[in-house]
Amino acid sequence: MSHERALQKALIAHLGADAGVIALLGDPPGIWDAPPARPTLPYLLIGRSESRPVAADGGGIEQALTLTVVSGFRGAEEAKAVLAALRSALADVELEADGVRTVGLRASFADVYPTPDRARTFAVLRVRAVTEES
Repeated sequence: MSHERALQKALIAHLGADAGVIALLGDPPGIWDAPPARPTLPYLLIGRSESRPVAADGGGIEQALTLTVVSGFRGAEEAKAVLAALRSALADVELEADGVRTVGLRASFADVYPTPDRARTFAVLRVRAVTEES
């Protein structure tokens, strides 16, 4: 069983059902690990994933995921709004998929910045999770 795959699956399902996320990213929301050729903006990209085992009962794995909001809005307002919706959706949540559950999940870092031509704004949210077999 892949802790990494299970966490991504649970995260996409949870965020895809959150009213605040849907309000900003559409219904169904644009949440991908590889966006389509011409994605509708804004969207959420599930990017870099790091993991390492932790000494714990249940075969614990500590994971760090990088979530990137891509906005076509000039300025940071839209990207920051999506960032806030993501933080809200992930606060005090327990996720589970494919026999793996989170025993801890928190947003640990955020960064908002424009592309050099200011045509896009990115909001990066680093999420830390500890998972174990359920």
